[in-house]
Amino acid sequence: MSAFTYVLTTNGLLFLISIVFWKFPPKTINHIYGYKTPKAMQNQKIWDFANAVFNKNLLIYAGISLIAGLFFANFTNTELTWQPMVLIFLSVIVSIVKTERALSDNFTEEGKKKKN
Repeated sequence: MSAFTYVLTTNGLLFLISIVFWKFPPKTINHIYGYKTPKAMQNQKIWDFANAVFNKNLLIYAGISLIAGLFFANFTNTELTWQPMVLIFLSVIVSIVKTERALSDNFTEEGKKKKN
């Protein structure tokens, strides 16, 4: 498998999924589709906020991951093995951390909106 094909089928797939999540966010709290953590599922207001933040972050970092993967595929002389997967892992982890931080900054532990 060529390096470009590998990057497009890993990092490109994550970017495609992030576009779908961004364009079609979940409407109601469910256990199938969306950003599902106990804090995000406390009420509908937190659910909507968490999914909006996560979907935006995932779209940004999945795009960066795809561009970096294509850069690696184009400019490295060695075969790509684990590098695109590390970019995917980092994209998801950074999106989760940023979403949880945004939830903590905007909502109390009881699920109420913090006053600024």
